Amino acid sequence: MKPRLSAVVTTLDNAATLEACLSSLGFCDEIVLLDSGSADATLEIARRHGARIETQAFAGYGPQKQAAIELATGDWILLLDADEHLTDAGRIAIERELAAPRADGYRLPRQEWLFWRWPHAGTRANWQLRLFRKTAGRMNMVPVHAAPEVDGRLLDLDAPFRHYGEPRLADRVDKVNRYSSGLVEHKRGKRVRFIALRLLFYPGVAFLKLYFGKRYFLNGWAGFFAAKTQSFYAFLKYAKVLEAQRQSRE
Repeated sequence: MKPRLSAVVTTLDNAATLEACLSSLGFCDEIVLLDSGSADATLEIARRHGARIETQAFAGYGPQKQAAIELATGDWILLLDADEHLTDAGRIAIERELAAPRADGYRLPRQEWLFWRWPHAGTRANWQLRLFRKTAGRMNMVPVHAAPEVDGRLLDLDAPFRHYGEPRLADRVDKVNRYSSGLVEHKRGKRVRFIALRLLFYPGVAFLKLYFGKRYFLNGWAGFFAAKTQSFYAFLKYAKVLEAQRQSRE
């Protein structure tokens, strides 16, 4: 008997990207959409695609995703953000794999929108755990980068999905500023080892890992911008932690 697959999406004013997201999930047995107060056309789009709509005040990234997962009735969960969509190749790979699953969870390759273009075919994707048995997986409670965790066997599945990143450099800088502040709050009162060394060296390492390690240099200026903003994010994380430590001493 074929297992039931539930697509799970959380939303808040995502009308600009939700159409592509839900259109790619039409093969799933159900689409569960947990909204936290959208005022744009998000819910209208969701109804048009036959999504099961529930509402809940935003409880934090991890708890909100977990609440949506718990609403699903399928045996398997396919977890996407509202600014992501599954490719046709991804759908085919998932359908083929779930006909005879070999694992309890699967990491899928995410292709990132780089300001004004999709990445070059030679750019390495970011592999993320997004497909898992409902009984084996749940969200962790990391405040900024919460992600699913699975008890059981994990495999990489070549089922690509795409992420619409920030369309402007200013938007990306605003995001890394917010995220780095969130991480500082999470680390407040905790000792961060080798903070000075991390601050001095890790931003450069972050740039090299993305620009050369993941071949972002193949994407021209868009790839350079993405690698530099990731380096800036690494700098902000540790600079804000050091700043908070100094202020607490004073």
